[in-house]
Amino acid sequence: MTDPPRDALPTLARVMGRWTVTLLVINAIIGSGIFGLPSVVARLVGPASPWAWIVGAAGNAVIVLCFAEVASRFTAAGGAYLYARESLGRLAAIQVGWLSYLTRLSAVAAGANLFTDNLAEFFPAVEREAVRVTVLTVMLALFALVNYRGARGSARLSNFFTVSKLLPLGAFVVAGIVFLVVRHPAPTAVPAAADPDWIQTLVLVMFAYGGFDNAVLAMGEAKNPRRDAPFALGLAMLFMTVLYTVIQLLVNRALPDPGATDRPLADAARVFLGPAGGKLLAAGAVISVIGFLVANFLGAPRLTFALSEHRDAPAWLGRIHPRFRTPYMSILVFAFLVWGLAVIGNFQGNATLSGVTRLFVYGSTCGALIALRRRDPAGAWFRVPGGPVLGAAGIAFCALLAFRMDWSALKVVAVVAGLALVHWLIVRRAVPAPDG
Repeated sequence: MTDPPRDALPTLARVMGRWTVTLLVINAIIGSGIFGLPSVVARLVGPASPWAWIVGAAGNAVIVLCFAEVASRFTAAGGAYLYARESLGRLAAIQVGWLSYLTRLSAVAAGANLFTDNLAEFFPAVEREAVRVTVLTVMLALFALVNYRGARGSARLSNFFTVSKLLPLGAFVVAGIVFLVVRHPAPTAVPAAADPDWIQTLVLVMFAYGGFDNAVLAMGEAKNPRRDAPFALGLAMLFMTVLYTVIQLLVNRALPDPGATDRPLADAARVFLGPAGGKLLAAGAVISVIGFLVANFLGAPRLTFALSEHRDAPAWLGRIHPRFRTPYMSILVFAFLVWGLAVIGNFQGNATLSGVTRLFVYGSTCGALIALRRRDPAGAWFRVPGGPVLGAAGIAFCALLAFRMDWSALKVVAVVAGLALVHWLIVRRAVPAPDG
């Protein structure tokens, strides 16, 4: 029995409009980091902490602009893997595919770990291992089921949680501004950092702005991806820069020593809104993590689907459900692997691994911009001024931050790169790619 021709098989459904794509990008960026990072940034650079978010945004914008131009050339799923395949070759693409998938797996597992950690604040029983594993199993199964049954439902769920996580953050910003205008509190002097560490600060800030690469993995289900991806990436980056900077300013004004707490937004909210404000922001952190997980369940499985579609992974990973038109096998595999990492790992280990691997993914897309400009200068719907220069700057920025990372995580990257090399050797011999 032979397989049906590709044009006879079901295809992904293009159900996401421009604003859904934009909300997906925002949802993929905002995890729980912003609920704790303002105190860390204040400890590292003191009074200059608001500037850290602006400088970090400028560095991250270089990479986002590279993604925006390269994404405007494509309409299919796959994100950085697809870009590398069309510009840097099959070997580089498989390397990027492995690293990108590891990035998403470890990021989502870290988010799942953080969810159970935060949930234990409200339900202490979650601290027991059996209860924690049960909560993880039920939660991840629900996300997989929603995504299995259609991208439209998953996108709507992502939209809901994006708005839900922005509401407590918006309430925090409005209450903080009203507090400053009405009460005119005396300015607080943020304690100076004993030994300012700007590189480490930029590493943390960059990761707070990261995650946008997850959204472009799902562009095979966007209605007009070549136009919507650049729009969504640019608007989300601008919005996040303003939001994060204002939050840091308000934390600095509300707390006499913002670096002395692990829950800066909750503590500042108590100043603005009383005890209810602290609870609101604590609940917001939990909701934010759920939204982050929903966004990644929509994006990440499309990577293994894209690998299969280009014959760089087994064909069964590319199967599309005939009714729901989703890559259901890739969704189930992703859910199972995330569950395993979340059960055996912890937040810090998974988050560190995700932070290191994404730098290589970002650098590859910056390189893809340079290669595609040379090969097809007019092929992009969106062209960023000085594109090759920005691409080179993005590569340099990623390299600088990579060498500041934990060496144990870099060893994992080396192992994954070795496995990807073996993968390439196997598929090159067994399944020659008709398109290179």
